[in-house]
Amino acid sequence: MEAKIGKLVESVGSFFSGGGDTIPWCTRDIIAGCEREVGEAATEEQKNDSIMRLSWALVHSKNQEDVNRGIGMLEASLGQSSSPLQTREKLYLLAVGHYRNGDYPRSRQLVDRCLEIQPDWRQALSLRKAIEDKIAKDGLIGIGIATTAVGLLVGGIAAIAARKK
Repeated sequence: MEAKIGKLVESVGSFFSGGGDTIPWCTRDIIAGCEREVGEAATEEQKNDSIMRLSWALVHSKNQEDVNRGIGMLEASLGQSSSPLQTREKLYLLAVGHYRNGDYPRSRQLVDRCLEIQPDWRQALSLRKAIEDKIAKDGLIGIGIATTAVGLLVGGIAAIAARKK
């Protein structure tokens, strides 16, 4: 019985802590290294590759300013993509950035565009599942809050009515 209760508590804790997010995080040191790499790039091709790595690092950061910076860089360069593969990569990184910022509908739109380019891409499929899980979780929490508010309101009205009698 104790084991079952322990598993229940663990699953509830995992639900509310956002367990299941498998998207990697990036440290400030990695971002700094990528920034140096961009500055040291000798050719335009090296610079573009370095900027993509920097964008990856930024949208995987725990710092919201870094994530927003990465989103801006990717949005600015999206129209300059030279191949469907490069477009797919940029769309995916944009989806990660919006996911990190909590903009799940925008993230879902972007990941769906990735999947139009390559329907069987596992990374995008995994991100889509994480997005759907977050949307479902947020919906359940919203329903729980609304239900609690309605219950308190009905209870308050009942208490007032009982006092008047």
